[in-house]
This record gives sequence, structure tokens and C-alpha cells, in this order.
Amino acid sequence: MDLASVFGLVGGIVVILTTILISGDLAGYLDIPSIICTFGGTISMTVFAFPMKKLKEGFGALKHVFFYKEMDSEGVIKSIIDLANVARKEGLLALEEAAQQLKDDFLQKGVLLIVDGTDPELVRNILETELSFIEDRHKSNQGVFEYIAGIGPGFGMLGTLIGLINMLANLSDPSSLGPNMAVAIITTLYGSLIQNVLCNPVINKLKLRSSQEALLKEVMLEGMLSIQAGENPRIIEEKLKAFMSPKLRSALESNKEPKEGEE
Repeated sequence: MDLASVFGLVGGIVVILTTILISGDLAGYLDIPSIICTFGGTISMTVFAFPMKKLKEGFGALKHVFFYKEMDSEGVIKSIIDLANVARKEGLLALEEAAQQLKDDFLQKGVLLIVDGTDPELVRNILETELSFIEDRHKSNQGVFEYIAGIGPGFGMLGTLIGLINMLANLSDPSSLGPNMAVAIITTLYGSLIQNVLCNPVINKLKLRSSQEALLKEVMLEGMLSIQAGENPRIIEEKLKAFMSPKLRSALESNKEPKEGEE
């Protein structure tokens, strides 16, 4: 579980509730017509805008916000170096057995293409195409929340206009002006909550997840092409470490086992 996402969401809700309780009464911020207009309208138009399959995929991506296992960049590089050592000692065909032990489908697919003797340029094109489709799918899932973030405040404003119309229609009753104005503004508040508490953080977190995965797959791609080109494992390692942060580079260095004959 991603504790940062959980603490962030809970913290934001607590801050809002605390502000409301200090400055007024929570019951005054709950209005059924405003909830129906803002949340009901947003949900309805989102269902209207997307096919049901895409909605399921989009909301299914929420699991990557709250339940996410950090990608093991260090482990991936080590796996590639191990594959490079196998290829250097036993040849590319020996990688077929090693590929069956790989847990990442993208890496496994690339290794099997190499074993099959696929032209390096074709290997690059196939894997880059797959990576492109992965990124497009991620952007499509983010698009569901981007749409909600855009339309939520719109329905909040729509509710505000409805409230103002009701207020102006009852100018003859001064006692109704205050309540009607409060209801009109509450819908704007709800729209802002949809955008800034529910959607924008989710969009940003999904973008970060996507960029991390894309970077790691680019590392895999470069590593596999280097193996196919017959490059020295040490050179491959240095090339792949260029993609990593200084902290991960240090971790790779510290976890190296001494080679045979070294102390």
C-alpha cells in the first residue's frame, strides 16, 4: 500500500473538516440538492462521455494510486547483467531457458525475440510499439479523471446559477436570500472538492507511475539490444546505470559481489 496516497487523502479531508468545524457548522455544508446536482451530474456526464469498458479501466487504475509495489529498478538491471553474462559465455540461444524465469512480460518477450534471431531494428520497433501502446493506455485511464476534474467544477457552477435564479425569484422574501445564496455557493465548493481533492492528486500520481514504468521499460529495451549486439556486461551495466538516480547507482555498486579471484 502507498502510505503517501492514504495519508495525503486523509490529511486533506481532515484539514477541510477541521476548517469547517472551526468556522461553522458541518450540517450547514450538507445540501441534498447541491449534492445531486454536482456529484450526480458529474457522474452522469462521465458515464455519457466514456464507454463502460473504458470507465472500468479508468477506475480500475485507482489501485495503482493506493496499492502499488515500487518497481525494482535495481533488480531489473541485475537481471539484464545476468542475461548478458549468460549470452557472453554460452551464446544467445542459451537465453531461452533463462527467459522462462523472468517475471516481467516485456523483458521476457524481448529476450525471446533475440533468441529467435530477430533483426535488432525489428526488435526495437516491436518493443517501442508495445511501450507506446502501454503509455497510450495509461494516458487514456488518466483521461477519465481529467474529464471528471474538468466537468465537476462546471456542474458546481451550474448549481450555483440554479441557486442564484431561485434567490432572484424570491427577492420579495428577504429571509430566503441568505439560505439561497449559501446553497448556491455550496455547489461551487462541491465542484472544487471533486477537482482538487479527488481528481488532480489521482491524475498526478498516475502520471508518476506511468513515467516510472516507461523509464524502466526503456532500460530493459536498451539492455536487450546491447546483449544482442554482444557488448561487454560491464559496459552494459554502465550504460543502464545512466538511466538511474545516484542513489540507485550507489546501491548497485554496494551490492556487487566480488568476482572470482578478487578480494
